[in-house]
Formats: sequence, structure tokens, C-alpha cells
Amino acid sequence: MPARKLVTKALQRYWRISRGLTLGAQGVVIADRRILLIRHTYRPGWHFPGGGVERGESIRDALNRELAEEAGIEIASEPELFGIYSNARHFPGDHIALFVIRDWRQPHVPPPNREIAEQAFFDADALPADIHPPTRDRIGEVLFARPRSDLW
Repeated sequence: MPARKLVTKALQRYWRISRGLTLGAQGVVIADRRILLIRHTYRPGWHFPGGGVERGESIRDALNRELAEEAGIEIASEPELFGIYSNARHFPGDHIALFVIRDWRQPHVPPPNREIAEQAFFDADALPADIHPPTRDRIGEVLFARPRSDLW
């Protein structure tokens, strides 16, 4: 098992013990019918940008921070809270708040780094084959009015 996976597993176990409940914020950044997705260096597939809400941080601040760090995105007006999902299948006690962002700017595109391998906009009808299945499901809910789930 690569070192990054070991570190991720160790951190998840620590968070499970120390926090009991974790919360993440992810953003569906939309440009017409194109969706911004990122590919991490430490897990397979394409995902929405986002990450964990830190102690003392608001969920909106976490969303702003993660979008800026991972994709150089600045939110220009209030994002829509689309839903809150249980991510217990992948990480016990975890929940994800999903926001839809239609009004934004990207003053710069961060270069690949230790966390983010790449980012790209994809047409909603031509998503990458290796997209993370829950990410594909959420795009269906947001853009195609498919029934919503409570599970990530």
C-alpha cells in the first residue's frame, strides 16, 4: 500500500476517534452545462472540489478555502446548498454538504501539486469514464432532476 494511502487511513482512524462526526463541503462548479472536476493524487477517479470543515471554521469558509486551494475558484455570489449526504459507506460518521456554484471566477489555475493531479471542465453529457460514482450521481441530481439520495 503506498505511503499516501497509509497516511490517509491513519488520519481517517484518528478523525473517527477524535471527532465521531466529520463534515465536508464540496462544490458543483457549473459553466453552462460543463462541470469542474478534479483528480486527486491519493485516490482514483474524478471528484468535485472540496474537503473537510476544520474545527472553528464555518462550512462556507471551508468551501471557499477548498475551491481556492484546489481549483483557483472564487465564489462571486451566495452558493446554493443542494443537499447534505451521509458518506458512511466510505467513511463512518462522515457527511458531505454539497453546494451548487453558478456565479464564480477563476483568476488562476493552480498547477498540479501533491494533492491535486489535475482539474478540468467536462460536459455533463460527456463525463470521464473513471468519474467517482457518487459524483456522477450528484450531477444527475443537480442537472437532470434525478431523484435525490441521502447517501453519498
